Amino acid sequence: MKITRDRLARMIDHTLLKPDATPNEIKRICSDATEHNFASVCVNPIHVSLAAKMLEGTNIKVCTVVGFPLGANTTDTKTFETKNALKNGAQEVDMVMNIGALKSGDYEIVKKDISEVVKSAGDSIVKVIIETGLLTNDEKVNACNIAKEAGADFVKTSTGFSGGFSGKATVKDVKLMREIFGKGIKASGGIRTYEDAIALVKAGATRIGTSAGLSIIKDVDTTCY
Repeated sequence: MKITRDRLARMIDHTLLKPDATPNEIKRICSDATEHNFASVCVNPIHVSLAAKMLEGTNIKVCTVVGFPLGANTTDTKTFETKNALKNGAQEVDMVMNIGALKSGDYEIVKKDISEVVKSAGDSIVKVIIETGLLTNDEKVNACNIAKEAGADFVKTSTGFSGGFSGKATVKDVKLMREIFGKGIKASGGIRTYEDAIALVKAGATRIGTSAGLSIIKDVDTTCY
C-alpha cells in the first residue's frame, strides 16, 4: 500500500482538546490544517464557532466532541451538545459511548444513546469513542456491533484521556475494530510519530486523531509505504 504525504494528511484529524487551549492556539491549528490539507480540526465545543470561522471556504471539516471525556452524560445532554455544535458550525461529532452501560451489559441503553446522537447529527458524521483501554476484547466487539446497528459512521479507539497505556491506540485494537465495524475506523490516543500513524493505517484505520499532525507529516517522504 502506497501512502503519499497528501493522502496521509487527508486522514488526520488535527486535534487540540486540552482544557487550557486558547483562541490563538485554535487559530494556529486551523492555519496548520489549511496549509497541510488535513481532514479536520478537532476542538472542544467552546471553540467550534472560532474554528468554523477560520476554516470557512476551505475543505477542512470542523470536528468536536460530545459527552467528552467520560461518556457519562445523559443522552439528552449528548443530543443537546450535538445540535448546539452543529448550529455553531461543526460538521463532525466524536461522541463518547456510555462505557459503564456497555460493561454492565445494558446494550439497549448504549444503542439508544448512540442512535439519538446520530439522529440529532442528521447528515453529519458521527464517530463513537469506545475507549478500548477500558474494555475486554468481547466488550470491544459488542461496542463495535452496537455502534454499527445504531448508525454511527465511525468507531474510534480512545479519548486519549484514560491515562497511561490504556489510552493509546494499538494495531491489535484497530484490526479488531476494522473486522467488526468496517471501514470507518479512527485511531486516536498516543499517536506521536509517522511510524505510529502508518502502522495504524496499515491495520485498517481510515482516520488518525492526533495533536502531533505536523511532526507526523514532516516525517513523510514525498511517497512512502
